[in-house]
Amino acid sequence: MAEIKVPELAESITEGTIAKWLKNTGEHVEKGEYLVELETDKVNIEIISDFSGTLTEQKFSEGDTVRVGETIAVVEEGVGQAAPAGVLEQAPQPPAAVPTEVPPAPPNNTGSVETAGIQQDRKEESGKRPIASPAARKLAREKGINLQEIPSSDPLGRLRKQDVSSFQPGMNPAGPSVPKREASVEPMKVENLAKPVINERMSRRRQTIAKRLLEVKQSTAMLTTFNEIDMTAVMDLRKRRKDKFFEEHDVRLGFMSFFTKAVVAALKKYPYLNAEIQGDQILVKKFYDIGIAVAAEEGLVVPVVRDADRKSFAEIESDIMQLAEKARANKLSLKDLQGGTFTITNGGVFGSLLSTPILNGPQVGILGMHTIQLRPVAVDKDKMENRPMMYVALSYDHRIVDGKEAVSFLSTIKKLLEDPETLLLEG
Repeated sequence: MAEIKVPELAESITEGTIAKWLKNTGEHVEKGEYLVELETDKVNIEIISDFSGTLTEQKFSEGDTVRVGETIAVVEEGVGQAAPAGVLEQAPQPPAAVPTEVPPAPPNNTGSVETAGIQQDRKEESGKRPIASPAARKLAREKGINLQEIPSSDPLGRLRKQDVSSFQPGMNPAGPSVPKREASVEPMKVENLAKPVINERMSRRRQTIAKRLLEVKQSTAMLTTFNEIDMTAVMDLRKRRKDKFFEEHDVRLGFMSFFTKAVVAALKKYPYLNAEIQGDQILVKKFYDIGIAVAAEEGLVVPVVRDADRKSFAEIESDIMQLAEKARANKLSLKDLQGGTFTITNGGVFGSLLSTPILNGPQVGILGMHTIQLRPVAVDKDKMENRPMMYVALSYDHRIVDGKEAVSFLSTIKKLLEDPETLLLEG
């Protein structure tokens, strides 16, 4: 009997949640084959089996929390493997009451408890098993919904995540959901009608985000200062150079590379914004790993552009594009998320005009970008013009960053972006 244990994940991660068993009890497992999907604070990790044999026991159910080094499954080595060539084995016949497509319970394991996911799958197998994406099955399990009850919007009948998220119990496939009325309820007593409620389990990532944001609010002296940037010069420069830039580098010239370069230049001038507090010590970092906040389906993640001070505009744009694609596909690794000395978040892509971003601890600074909006601006004492303006916000930890330093940092970014030629030439 071989034990499958939770491997070392990362220095800052000590536990995770069983998101999905990829193998059921009684199934054969090859060495190196994926056994279970583990949801951690930052990313989802698939744990492989180090042994070949039959999975005889799952010690935890989906949704359970497990710690590094803890045994989560048992594999009986050498059992259930294919017979050698030329050797015929008489396969044991399943009990008459058990459908042939459902494997019988493994021997000597009568006391094991089936996971919620297996029970759900076997319920579906009693009829016709719906064709659904892994994301749809995971969401259905979290909401406690039977996939057979969900109508599909796909012409081929496949269930997708959006079908599950829009489904409500009691929904008629031909029309909207109508709450059922108990027979004992009088027609005119509307206040007694049941209100539709969806009870959804908070994902581990969302729990971690909530915990860390609350910790930052409670443990830092956070303050936010604001400014606005005339984006005319940056937009004109992009318009002139974007085609040639794409031809040479096979990546588009966006706003984020300009802001990243400007942030690095300002951090070099005001190093306490590139620091962190450790006890009664201030750790000033002489490297520039810039976190770029990305809104993914599972929640906000902040992948890191490493050594941004040493990279060109094209390299920064390429890194950001690749990290964003990995984030949306839930393919970020722990290495992509670890570290970071300063963060940039762009609420403008969602239409935000102004906000106060929350620090990404233990960092002491975060820059918030916002939507670009045409506004009348006084270009001199006699003339007004409509200019593309962006509000920017700098949240900082007042314990080590003074107001004068924060305001000067933001003013430096404003000046660099309103005269971006030097940034592009240097990059």
